[in-house]
Amino acid sequence: MRPLSLFKAQAVVVIAVLNLAGCSVMTGHQSPSAAVSDSAITTKVKTNLLADSAVGALDIDVDTTDGIVSLNGFVNHEQERRPAVQIA
Repeated sequence: MRPLSLFKAQAVVVIAVLNLAGCSVMTGHQSPSAAVSDSAITTKVKTNLLADSAVGALDIDVDTTDGIVSLNGFVNHEQERRPAVQIA
């Protein structure tokens, strides 16, 4: 992935995570500090997935609730799944 494309993808992830964190706090599911912490974890995991060329990160959804990370999506083979799980 080209550096500019990677930067754009990371920026999209950060914006999406911040939007989701704001919605979660507004609906009363988590305290603001827990939502920020979960958002930070999600951002870090998604950024690391995007940086790993062996993982099809754009097809993997990362969710974090109360510090527990969940990965949902599709991979083409086991060699893509293993590094994704290790990164998370």
